[in-house]
Amino acid sequence: MGYKAKFRVWRGDAGKGELKDYTVEVNEGEVVLDVIHRLQATEAPDLAVRWNCKAGKCGSCSAEVNGRPRLMCMTRMSTFDEDETVTVTPMRTFPVIRDLVTDVSYNYQKAREVPSFDGGDVKPGEFRMQQVDVERSQEFRKCIECFLCNNTCHVIRDHEENKEHFAGPRFLMRVAELEMHPADVADRRQIAQEEFGLGFCNITKCCTEVCPEHIKITDNALIPMKERVVGRRYDPLVWLGSKIGIVKRDKEKETPKA
Repeated sequence: MGYKAKFRVWRGDAGKGELKDYTVEVNEGEVVLDVIHRLQATEAPDLAVRWNCKAGKCGSCSAEVNGRPRLMCMTRMSTFDEDETVTVTPMRTFPVIRDLVTDVSYNYQKAREVPSFDGGDVKPGEFRMQQVDVERSQEFRKCIECFLCNNTCHVIRDHEENKEHFAGPRFLMRVAELEMHPADVADRRQIAQEEFGLGFCNITKCCTEVCPEHIKITDNALIPMKERVVGRRYDPLVWLGSKIGIVKRDKEKETPKA
């Protein structure tokens, strides 16, 4: 049985906008994106919305439904009461282009800044990975780049000025994936801290809570990466070893060659 639902949808562009009320038909088994499409077909043909697969795998239809970052195609209407007003707004962290469509180019800029995989001198067929290492990388590679984690992260959600210095959970997870990969020879701990702003993260787990792929971003990527950075910078044995290495190198430079 269908029913009439009350929707409140943000309409506007980069200049200004407002929430507009609509009453739209809802059928059994539908998701929020279905209703948005029906709204386009009946009352608001100029409503801008980004979507592609409608299967929770492309990450295109990210928005905020009743204030919570979600994929519209994975948010079932059955989760709301029939007399409840469903409010749909664009992702708050990124600039609005029009209506529910935001400019997420910040994320692609950060993606380009992450150094690529560095396999060193290992030739094809020479390297073997343990299954546990394969599983670790596979979890991170489930990411569909919906950018809901970056959208909900208060470090950039509430502080626009931090975007220059903070890559957000999605790309700190990418740095962590490469750092943890046994075949990657690059040391990424310093860039994680100094270039991608790992220290800004205070592990509130809000990114993990909104991930549609249920990736444990905080527990399996961000916290282990913080531990690696702390071990490198503050472990007394590592500190002593680095000092000994520096002294040894300095003495080698001072010793005249025969």
